[in-house]
Amino acid sequence: MATLKKTLLLTGASRGIGHATVKHFHAAEWRVITVSRLPFDKICPWPQGEKDHVQMDLNDMAGYPDAIAQIKEKLAAPETGGKLSALVNNAGMSPKIDGKRMGVRSTDLAVWQNVFNVNLFSTALLSSGLFDELKAAQGSIVNVTSIAGVKVHPFAGAAYAASKAALAALTREMAFDFGQYGIRCNAIAPGEIDTAILSPGTDDIVEKVIPMKRLGRPSEVAQLIYFLCTPPSSYVNGAEIHVNGGEHV
Repeated sequence: MATLKKTLLLTGASRGIGHATVKHFHAAEWRVITVSRLPFDKICPWPQGEKDHVQMDLNDMAGYPDAIAQIKEKLAAPETGGKLSALVNNAGMSPKIDGKRMGVRSTDLAVWQNVFNVNLFSTALLSSGLFDELKAAQGSIVNVTSIAGVKVHPFAGAAYAASKAALAALTREMAFDFGQYGIRCNAIAPGEIDTAILSPGTDDIVEKVIPMKRLGRPSEVAQLIYFLCTPPSSYVNGAEIHVNGGEHV
């Protein structure tokens, strides 16, 4: 009988941390299933990427049953055997007005709802919907929070910050609920990572606030995510790990 291939499901794979994470897991010979509101981008370097891509807008609450059914169908393939070894909830949105952060007074109800749908509720719904597959693999969940969840950030708005703080709390709740079934749940909280979505003024943060005086690399975040999904971290559960060069201190 052929050895089953470990499978990663990751939301938000098209750029930055998500893209680096998929490349890292693929290099480690994992099967990768991606979820995004956009069609699969053929420039992505992993084989079977288009076949193992689920197009879904995480803001569309009505679309979850169909998307989860599609994911379950892919996981039922012989090479996976109905098991999901890792779920990385990486997708997120941080709306701005004219490139500037949105405070409480400038954020209307629709924006609050959209941000929480994508940044928080998607994690709960996907994790719950794929519970059986995670349990079968004794899998690991990694939620991507943010430094904005623990301190006011000059570029991250109120809705984004509140959603990421809530995601940290959800991570603890999931670690408590799922741990007894052999499913671990942890979070990583990135700070200033060198991606295409950096805001003007980041150089000032690097110089004045980050003790290490440099941006983080997406590959550094991807390596930590991989660690949290593999045996060396087998007793780590309910943690939120800062990845910011000391910006939070």
